[in-house]
Amino acid sequence: MQYRNDKHGEPLSVLGFGCMRFTKKNGRIDIDKAEKEIMAAYDSGVNYYDTAYVYSGSETAIGEIFERNGIRDKINIATKLPQYLVSSRAAIDRYFDEELTRLRTDHVDYYLMHHLTDIVMWEKLKSVGIIEWIEEKKKSGAIRNIGFSYHGNSDGFIKILNDFDWDMCQIQYNYFDEHSQAGVSGLKAAGEKGIPVVIMEPLRGGKLVNMLPAAAKKVMRDSGHSWSPAEWSFRWLYDQPEVTVVLSGMNSVDMVNENCRTADEARAGAFTESEFSVLKRVTEEIRSHDKVGCTGCRYCMPCPKGVDIPGTFRCWNAIYIESKGDGRFQYAQTVGLTKEPAFATQCIGCGKCEKHCPQEIPIREKLKEADKALRPLPYRIGIDIARKFMLRDQKKK
Repeated sequence: MQYRNDKHGEPLSVLGFGCMRFTKKNGRIDIDKAEKEIMAAYDSGVNYYDTAYVYSGSETAIGEIFERNGIRDKINIATKLPQYLVSSRAAIDRYFDEELTRLRTDHVDYYLMHHLTDIVMWEKLKSVGIIEWIEEKKKSGAIRNIGFSYHGNSDGFIKILNDFDWDMCQIQYNYFDEHSQAGVSGLKAAGEKGIPVVIMEPLRGGKLVNMLPAAAKKVMRDSGHSWSPAEWSFRWLYDQPEVTVVLSGMNSVDMVNENCRTADEARAGAFTESEFSVLKRVTEEIRSHDKVGCTGCRYCMPCPKGVDIPGTFRCWNAIYIESKGDGRFQYAQTVGLTKEPAFATQCIGCGKCEKHCPQEIPIREKLKEADKALRPLPYRIGIDIARKFMLRDQKKK
């Protein structure tokens, strides 16, 4: 197992165990199976275990497993504050205390503000005293490191990154989504500040393994490597020195063993031009199913009316690459629920974006089509209700 240091010089295994997808039996986590998987990872050197308040049964399960095997002080627990449920300082204490009880511990090694999509969410937490709370918990030792997980666009990520003295952050990032959400620009920005980056969704929830087109799989097979699609994804991530930990929701011992082997072998800067070329061709094969040929280069941005053009097109494409539900959920999450709305309907047809598009996409026309596909009436109503609920505190200020 390889290790990369956190902000304070503590070694973290480059492979982290994502504890959201344990196998369930009769509606509950199969604790015996999860224990075998966790202990296989521990025996191979994995020392970073990621969970969250809202991962049903996860905190309780890993707390029991770590205590039963006497390894709590030999590993790092990362868990998260459900900031979307917080409206007071008392609520922060209540959730944190409950998490400590579930985890059977007196401290959390890495505590994250969960699922920020815009700086408005961070501002809301600040308004109820989160900074003072963090200072108290770090001083007492109840929290060792503080961070945030992020699902908005790169501009919002960098605003949050620069607004506080973070110990770490967590972003969705993979070879297919290199320019989505925080993206490579967010990764580099964190690296420049010396802030460790933990990667979630390295396989897009398994889609870069289970939903690869046959032509994309053939490109990998013909490369001369015997790497699985998962190994290709992990090796691409490990090649980047700004990546500190890559999370994997491992639910078999075989998966643990393969991922640990890759984490032992892959080195930063070792990816060759021919290997980058393979993943470029794989990406092209996946994107051949796209509705619009947007690469996420962001040359069209900023839009004078605030439309998230690449975000809109990414979600529209997701409808055809993944599913209607996935694309529409991603649109609501990353475009619809930001502090300032970024909907395609805000376009006034000025055409500024089209002058800068390397792909010569008729952006104004395609935005109308995208919005129609991404926001049918039930979704439009749902997003409107969610915006009123999530932003009500901001409007009161």
